[in-house]
This record gives sequence, C-alpha cells and structure tokens, in this order.
Amino acid sequence: MDARTTPPPVTSLSHKEARVIVMGMMFPVFMGSLDNTNLATALPTIGRDLGDPNLLPWLITAYLLAATAVVPLYGKIADIYGRKFTLRIAIVIYMAGSLVCALAPDMLTLIFGRALHGLGGGGLSTMGAIVLGDVVAPKERGRYYAYFAVVYTTAGALGPALGGFFSDHLQWSAIFWFNILLGCTALVVTGILLRRLPRHERPHRLDVIGAALIVTASISFMLAVNLGGVRYPWTSPPVLGLFAVAAAVGLLFVRRLLTAPEPLIPIAILKNRQVRYATGGHAFGWASIVGLNIFMPQYLQNVIGLTPTGAGLTLVIFMIALNISAGTAGFLLGRVVHYKLLPMAGLSVAICAILVLAWNVDRVNLVWFEVLLVVIGLGFGAMPGLTQVVVQNSVERHQLGISVGTMTFTRNLLATFMVAVFGAIVAGFAIKASGSGELGGALAQDAAMAAEAYRRVFFATAATMTVALISIFLIEEKPLQSGAAAEAK
Repeated sequence: MDARTTPPPVTSLSHKEARVIVMGMMFPVFMGSLDNTNLATALPTIGRDLGDPNLLPWLITAYLLAATAVVPLYGKIADIYGRKFTLRIAIVIYMAGSLVCALAPDMLTLIFGRALHGLGGGGLSTMGAIVLGDVVAPKERGRYYAYFAVVYTTAGALGPALGGFFSDHLQWSAIFWFNILLGCTALVVTGILLRRLPRHERPHRLDVIGAALIVTASISFMLAVNLGGVRYPWTSPPVLGLFAVAAAVGLLFVRRLLTAPEPLIPIAILKNRQVRYATGGHAFGWASIVGLNIFMPQYLQNVIGLTPTGAGLTLVIFMIALNISAGTAGFLLGRVVHYKLLPMAGLSVAICAILVLAWNVDRVNLVWFEVLLVVIGLGFGAMPGLTQVVVQNSVERHQLGISVGTMTFTRNLLATFMVAVFGAIVAGFAIKASGSGELGGALAQDAAMAAEAYRRVFFATAATMTVALISIFLIEEKPLQSGAAAEAK
C-alpha cells in the first residue's frame, strides 16, 4: 500500500520542546519494558491457580514471539503513516491483550491474551527509540537517551517487585489491570505532549509479502527453540520440521529483500557496517540483561530461598546502578571524541562480575550478590545509548523507523532465543532432579541441582555479553552529527 500524502516540512525544536516530547514517550516505553519482568515472579502463583504449571514458559514465549515478529512492521508503518498513528495502534492492541489476560479463566486463554499483548507491546519501546531520533540529532541524543534508559531499566527492575507484590498480596490478574491503567494514561499523555512531534513520513510501500515471510520464519524458528529439549527431543520430527520451515521461509525472505522494489528492510541498511555492528552489540547486550531479569528472580527463590516479593526487592539495586550508569554515560556521549571507551570498559567489568556470580552461585550471600548486581548494572548502562546513537548517525532520517525496527527486532529475536535456551537449561536440570520428567517444584526441592542449572545460565550470559563487547569494539568512531547536519539528512 502507498502513502499518498506529501510529508509536511520539518521544523526544528527547542530543547524544551524536545524534552516535552521525550517525556510524552515515557509511559509507552515503561509499559513495554515492564511486561515480562513483572510476570516472571508471578509465574509459580499463576501455575498453582490455573493448574497447569507445564505451560507457564509459554506465558513469556507467546509474548516474545508476537512482539518480535511484528517489530519490523511497526518501524515501516511509522515511516509511512507517522509516529503518533502507529503508537496509538500499539497502545490499543496492548490494552486489548491485557484485558484478555486479566479475565482469562484458563491457561490457554491466558496464553492467547499474552500473544495479543505482544502484538501491541512490540511497538511500544520501538516507537520510543524512533521518536527520540526524530527530535534530537545524534550528538545531542545521549542526554535524552538517558531518560529512556532510566525508564527502561527502572521498569525492568521494578517489574519483579511489582509482580511479587501483586501475586503475594492481591491477585496475579492485578498485573494486567495495572497494564490497562498504564495504557489509558499513555493515550492521554501522548495525545497531549506529542502535538509538536515532527513528521518525517515518506510515500513508501509496505512490503506485505516480506512482512508475512519474516513473521512466519521468526515464529517457526522461535517455536522450534522453545519446544526443543523440553516438549520434544531436539531431533524429533516436530522440532526439525519447524527448523526446516524457518530456514526455507527465511531464504524466501532473503530473496524478497533482493528482488522487491521496496523491501521491508532496505538493503542499504543491511550493508551498512556501522549499523550491523551497532545492532549486534545492542542485541547481544540486551539479551544478556533480559535473561538476567527473568532468571535472577527464579534463582533467588529456588536457590537462595527468598519469597517472590523479596526476590523482586533484591533486584532494585540493579535498577539503581543501571540508571546511574545510563544517565551519566548519556550526558558524556556527545562530549567526548572516543565515545566507545566507556561502554567497552563497562562491559568488560560487567562480564567479570557475571563470571564471579557463576563461579559462586551456590555459596554467594545476599550482600555480595547485591555488590555484583551493582557492578553489572554500572558496567552495562553505557552501552545501549551508544548503539542507538551510532545507528541514528548512520542512516537517512526517513529510514530511521525501519532501522530502529530492525535493531529492536534483532534484539527481541535474540532475547527470545536466549530465554528459551536458558529455560531449557533450567528445565533439564529440574527434570533430572525430579527423576520423573515433571517440573512441578523440583528446583525448590533440590537447591544444589538448581544452583548448577543457574551456574550454566550465568556462564552463558557472560558469553553473550562478550559478543556484545566485540561488536562495540568493531564500530568505527565517526564524528557524531550536530543539529544542523542531522537536519540536512
């Protein structure tokens, strides 16, 4: 389909106007970042209430599958029809999914609601990054991105505490009623504060065939990863069949990229060395943090013996450290020439802290655990802002939406893969501990076996973050564009 309207002229924004627009995006970003972490600590309670604990991993997986698959579509639609229109679609779908989840009488309905939830959630954080690129130039982006980083990490760290509180003191459905309240607030706030949002849409085509291919390939691949080793052996016909479908459809998508008049993801973006390395660093770095946010609350409950609320509150220090690091790095990013040094040093320190945690997973006390969380948070916080600035500094303004969408898609796809792999590790040790092939609380009954499972999870997390470090190292430090140069693009 074509967008027939001529894009309005771009107008420059003052710092005050840009800050108002950035603040308007805080609620959508908070909603998108809060989702999986606030549900993680409530999973045991949901399993007991609905009577089917073996399906619990699908509450996370269904959301990630849907959210990941639609991200490139949101980026392209935003480039065609505008940011405000696309954002409203995402919020309304997210609220509809929350309503289905809140009223779900059984596990299958809840899983369906989570999938619908993900169709909306896939656009929330993506639109925040796109809007930020619309209102500020790369050289000034760091200090504004600090606001987003604070909201993103705050939501990620508050999620376990909120989920634990709701499941312990209210009812797990309160998580989804809370999401609806946030969605209503976001619609009102964005409607008021985004009135001065610049418009950069162009008369692009939406590649429906390419979108269908990438959604099919992504869902097939992620289903295979989530089913393999848990529901079916890795060499079973269902798993191998899903991998085969993913590979075949993936090849068709690559062919579509090479032959379509205007492919879903422009070839120029994929050929851009800076974008490739920034996307890789962003994806592998955030996949590590998402894995930690989901599995550390489980580790604290199953090995250390904390309650859901206690596990959630213990991770608050992680949020504080990430916020401090992201905020400080954001203000420094546009003021130094060698802007890679701080993120690289930080990632190196964070990797060391994760390795220490892995080596001492069965004997670390809460004080040292908190110290390690602080080190990880401080070390990681500088990286996300850098990768987003590099992408904005490397693409045309009218392709920013699909560029950020591609980065977010890659991040979500890798995070889903990592969560599935980590879940398979934990489930495998749980099955081994129970000796019966049933999960049902085996980890709580055998803390030593659980500790070994989480040890492997943390080692894998360190390896993933090491890939992010290598990607950042390979980025070329090109001068960041100022406001005038950015407008010229």
